[in-house]
Amino acid sequence: MAAECIFCQIVAGEAEASFAYEDDATMAFVDLRQFHAGHTLVVPRRHIRDIYGLDEKTGSALMAAISRVAEGVREAFQPDGINIWQSNGAPWQEVFHLHFHVLPRWREDGLLRFTPPSRNQPTRPELDDQAAKIRAALAG
Repeated sequence: MAAECIFCQIVAGEAEASFAYEDDATMAFVDLRQFHAGHTLVVPRRHIRDIYGLDEKTGSALMAAISRVAEGVREAFQPDGINIWQSNGAPWQEVFHLHFHVLPRWREDGLLRFTPPSRNQPTRPELDDQAAKIRAALAG
């Protein structure tokens, strides 16, 4: 546990939260700064700073919890859809404890527009080059 981490404090029972789901490896609680009712955060119980410190076992447990929470949010709030996102590094990551947002969405809610209005579509060779760089980085 990182003493200064608010999510570690929540996991330890030292800070309040409204829990939606818990299992041995994960917890889910409603976000204090909601865009919409039902905006839920899913975190590993163990302190992991960001996605780069995530091991496969914890990652599997997180994905199972995210899926379960998304189903609960869908059933409880009947949104048109759900966004699931996770951020790494400043300035995007505000709490440095790995967490995933499960956000119910409604058409025309104006939230989280990920695609800029105008963008260039990369060519197939450019896409192939990007994939090759990722493969090379993963190989070693």
